[in-house]
Amino acid sequence: MVIAAAPRLSTPAPAVSAPTGHRDTGIDVVRALCVLGVVLLHAVMVGVTVSESGPVFENASDGTGWIAPLSWLLQVMPLFFVIGGFSGLLAYRRLRDRGGSATAFVAGRVHRLLRPALFTIAAVGIALAVLTVVGVSPDLIAVAGFRYGQPLWFLGVFLLCQALLPAFVALHDRAPLRTIGLLAAAAVAVDVLRATTGKDALGFLNLAFVWLTMQQLGFFLADGRVDALRPGVRVAIGTGSLGLLVALFLGGVYSPDLIANINPPTAALLLVGLIHTTLFSLYRDRIGRFSRHTPVAAFTAFVTRRTMTIYLWHMPVLLVMAGATALAAIVGGLSLPALDSVEWWAARPLWLVTALVLTALVAVRVDRFENHPSPTATDSRRRLVLGTAVGLTGVVLLLFLGTTVSTAALAVLLLVAALRLADRSGSAVPAPAVVA
Repeated sequence: MVIAAAPRLSTPAPAVSAPTGHRDTGIDVVRALCVLGVVLLHAVMVGVTVSESGPVFENASDGTGWIAPLSWLLQVMPLFFVIGGFSGLLAYRRLRDRGGSATAFVAGRVHRLLRPALFTIAAVGIALAVLTVVGVSPDLIAVAGFRYGQPLWFLGVFLLCQALLPAFVALHDRAPLRTIGLLAAAAVAVDVLRATTGKDALGFLNLAFVWLTMQQLGFFLADGRVDALRPGVRVAIGTGSLGLLVALFLGGVYSPDLIANINPPTAALLLVGLIHTTLFSLYRDRIGRFSRHTPVAAFTAFVTRRTMTIYLWHMPVLLVMAGATALAAIVGGLSLPALDSVEWWAARPLWLVTALVLTALVAVRVDRFENHPSPTATDSRRRLVLGTAVGLTGVVLLLFLGTTVSTAALAVLLLVAALRLADRSGSAVPAPAVVA
């Protein structure tokens, strides 16, 4: 990778174009747009039809030609992890300057990420139980549980990356280029092993290597090292990454569908992250000015306060919309347009706007779970490591076994345990019954 060819730096470079306050409004607006992109992408992929045997819920993008070009616009996860590294590094350094510890930082991240997830998973588990009681087909309930659980990979991986952030900040401070270079090389090596052995399961190792590399790239952005490069160098890195990415697509190494490159993640996403990061750096001043316009600032403030809440709740909202659409068609004797038809596309704008509005309304109603003040962090590293592992186990459980009433209940118990382990008093979380 181009960035690994630069001379070794042993100490952080002075920040360039660093934010003057605690918030970088340019970073905030880009993060908000990333969240918007995720919701829109998942919304457009929802397919609902009704057959003689009942409602059918499908991925509307399967086998289509439009998902690949759309993925180039809406595949924002690499940039999201870059921003996570940027914000995390600055937050961690501010905490250290105030006398805080790495343990306090990680405990705060555990609380901020798992608390809203706890209530979302509990609500989904209750909803699945209600659907079971009223006699909804078990197959439809299983599909709903599976679709809900798919986006939770982000929660687990982001928690892992943030939990490891203090350790990787220390590595970044000592050997920044060597650290990111080794992470990127490991991601490429996983892809090579996966291709040569034919064992796709090996690709899931890149849930760590790809996203940790992107987080590490965010450290370079936060330190000002990216902005310190001459514009021509940044253009060369971005265009070189784009050219290599296209060549890899044309050579059949990676799919041109960037969504297909995320499950499991591939090293192609490293190039996407480099492209996005150099573009952001080149246009940072313009993005900053844009972010200060009143409507943009209002949108950014709304999403920034509720980032994880919006992410966690947008899929339940989409599932309710899909179910309501199917029910209305069955009760009213209406026929729904075939997926990818002209009529289906004509209805997409209304569908997308409805998804955004409903998700925003739900987020406003439940964002208190994300913004509840963090309790006093445990000063026991052992408790925190155990709590983080328990929380990750709860998320992984839903990913591998699917979301059912029983797995949701078990995940809730694990998340409650994780939050209490991360809190000094052991009482960070009220009883899950609050959700009802």
